Amino acid sequence: MIKFFNAICVTLSLMAVSHSSAQSLEGKVTEGVFASSSVFPGTTREYAVYVPAQYDAAKPASLMVFMDGKNYMKAGGSFNVPAVFDELIADGAMPPTVAVFVNPGTIKATQAGAADRSTRSFEYDSMGDRYATFLLDEFLPVALKGINVSSNPADRAVCGISSGGICAFTAAWERPGQFGKVMSHIGSFTNIRGGWAYPGLIRKTKDKAKPIKVYLQEGKDDLNNLFGNWPLANQDMAAALAFAGYHHKLVMTEGGHGGQFAGQVFSDALRWLWDSESQSDVAVNKETSPAWQPHPDAVAREDVAKGVVTKMESFESKVFAGTVRDWAIYVPAQYDASKPTALMVFQDGLRFADVKQKWRVPIVFDNLIASGQMPPTIAVFVNPGNSKAKPNNKKPSNRSLEYDGLGDRYSRFLLEEILPIVESKYNISKDREMRAIGGSSSGGICAFTAAWENPESFGKVYSSVGSFTNLRGGNVYPSLVRKTEPKAIRVYMADSSGDVDNAFGSWPWANQLMASALGYMGYDVRFDWAEGYKHGPDFGGLKFPEAMKWLWRNETHTPVLNTDGDLRGDLTLLKLLVAGESWEVVADGLGFADAPCTDADGNFYFCDMKAPAVYRIDVADGARTVIAKESISGLEFGPDGMLYGCQGAKKRVVAIDPKTGEVKELASDLAPNDLAVTADGLVLITETKHHRVTRIDTRTGEVSVVDEGITRPNGIALSNDGGTLAVSDSGGEHTWTFRVGAGGSLDAKMPMMEMRLPIDAKGEFKFNEAPPYVKASRGDGMAVDKAGRYYVTSDVGVQIFDPTGRQCGVLPEPIAANPLTSCILAGQNHQYLYVTNGDTVFRRKLTVQD
Repeated sequence: MIKFFNAICVTLSLMAVSHSSAQSLEGKVTEGVFASSSVFPGTTREYAVYVPAQYDAAKPASLMVFMDGKNYMKAGGSFNVPAVFDELIADGAMPPTVAVFVNPGTIKATQAGAADRSTRSFEYDSMGDRYATFLLDEFLPVALKGINVSSNPADRAVCGISSGGICAFTAAWERPGQFGKVMSHIGSFTNIRGGWAYPGLIRKTKDKAKPIKVYLQEGKDDLNNLFGNWPLANQDMAAALAFAGYHHKLVMTEGGHGGQFAGQVFSDALRWLWDSESQSDVAVNKETSPAWQPHPDAVAREDVAKGVVTKMESFESKVFAGTVRDWAIYVPAQYDASKPTALMVFQDGLRFADVKQKWRVPIVFDNLIASGQMPPTIAVFVNPGNSKAKPNNKKPSNRSLEYDGLGDRYSRFLLEEILPIVESKYNISKDREMRAIGGSSSGGICAFTAAWENPESFGKVYSSVGSFTNLRGGNVYPSLVRKTEPKAIRVYMADSSGDVDNAFGSWPWANQLMASALGYMGYDVRFDWAEGYKHGPDFGGLKFPEAMKWLWRNETHTPVLNTDGDLRGDLTLLKLLVAGESWEVVADGLGFADAPCTDADGNFYFCDMKAPAVYRIDVADGARTVIAKESISGLEFGPDGMLYGCQGAKKRVVAIDPKTGEVKELASDLAPNDLAVTADGLVLITETKHHRVTRIDTRTGEVSVVDEGITRPNGIALSNDGGTLAVSDSGGEHTWTFRVGAGGSLDAKMPMMEMRLPIDAKGEFKFNEAPPYVKASRGDGMAVDKAGRYYVTSDVGVQIFDPTGRQCGVLPEPIAANPLTSCILAGQNHQYLYVTNGDTVFRRKLTVQD
């Protein structure tokens, strides 16, 4: 995590060193500073190198690199690596090994009053080979100058704790020809910057496992926060390594997110890592087939009125062109055409409708409706599609594409094709609380996806042995749930320890991760779990009546939120959102809203570009007045009290007197889009068309280019201390950051904020792959709040990042069909987030201080 681990590395005596340690020869430690990285430009970092007493320059020594290095080498700390190495090398438990202790980078501020900025999370949590390249091409040649170390990957190890743990794994994963051993302590295999994906990636290497040996240590009480559930994530990692045949070991210790218990097993961990004959953990098959008896509510009763199941004509879809499917409708005996009736849609529908199998939906519905434990409910049973060329396939050809795929295609199929037929025949309620959807296995994730994409249409979800795995990218859901404003859906889940573990994931761990994410975000969720039971309807069918009672119960859910697992710098959405507050209209009926802005008092300014007019909305009474009749795409106050604005159509930047409305040209012959103004009055603009950031001196009018190369630079904002500039890329996948120096100079350019991307509905949805994403985030205008969060508007909503560039979450746009162009914190105490959303301006109250 972001902390430098002074807080989490608990000081203790090194109990792992044996009594003979006092007689061990001591290695030598030298220290240095590295400040010449082009991979992480502008960073400075301290490091140290341990050379064992047994080092012989004529023989290549082994090598072990430690991230968060100073904490690993700290005498009296949790690990005290030099002392442990001295002992184990002397005992022959590991070869003479050079240890390199490297700290994460810091971008030291050059602007007066600005704070230094850590790049730890960007370096450690990011996927890809960036950090490995830094180590191998830049840092290690300097740190190891004059030291003879082996080039054999079997002699080279990487180690780290928390974010350093996933960093160590990433370095070996990307460069197994350089690092053959990995040690991870409480590793952050979570969604800080995409690390959740590793179990799925590991499983894909089963037939060609990478030659790396992996040791994982995790605390039983580790974190459960906005980024993920650490204990579950590490166990999911271990299950993937076991499936793919990696030499690995997972040690679950006591404790939480700290070094104390990792330190206690550190010596044993090193022995295992360096022992060529050490044993790997073995996966245990927990699948069972216990005797099955139906639930009493799944047994037909003579005294209960029976509903009717009608098989419908085979349906040919336009959404899934070229497919046909069977389907049926159940209508309860209590159906009253004069009253809106509840609805539940079942995937793999005819299996659920079959009263001879284990779901027995018609019988269960008959009994529960008769007893008043659920409302009269029409059930729609829909089978997956088959190719028209082979309509009678026993295994429907289109099932995985429809069910496992993310995005809104399946929900569109239901809402645009199937349900209109049902609604033409029956009086179906439009109330989302009266509409449910369910399924098992791939049908389970399909049901969740439909509600996730359309919570206004489906307020309840039933999933048994849901395939929240990497069949088609569904393993992302636990991470998405934790970083998306909670949706008003009630979710029932069931799974068991004997569920499937295969090339696409571990169903037991995936469902536990999903349930944990829903619980963390305060969803109305129930997760029924059992030991044993293979993948199938046995456990789910047994629990189905109880699931329906819970799902349809008349009870208002009050979220129970627990953010104890969030560290001080973890700015979860749960602490930002205000209960009961949502978007409210500030201005509507506009031509096109843009350029939101505020003054020190919180008065709100914006432009209707088609009017054209710049408006001011008074913070006290909401009165709207016209400031100037101009079309402005970016607007901000300068320290001189003037409003500075971008006029792309007129190729100029202007200054507007907010009192008189007088407009003066500041600079011309430009392609300005948006701007930020420094404390000393320099205007920094994005010229999207020219792929550059340009500086304008308000005193002299001097214009100079300060950065080039971002695909389509768009939104732009300064940190509160003025030391960091953020620039969104509407044509790319990141929002970039720079260090701001004297005179508005920019350096230390890095893609620190990874944007969530929309799914490309026209793309190719491949099996065992992530869904196709649109590569252009359409990142647009942005704002910064009191806590230093960055708010970046985009195609998927307002994306929120903490000061280190880690995504905190996404607030969906108020009107999805309209472009979301920009945002600002304004209003009383600047506690309202205002957004320009096409022809409407909205705001919502947030807890921006935390």
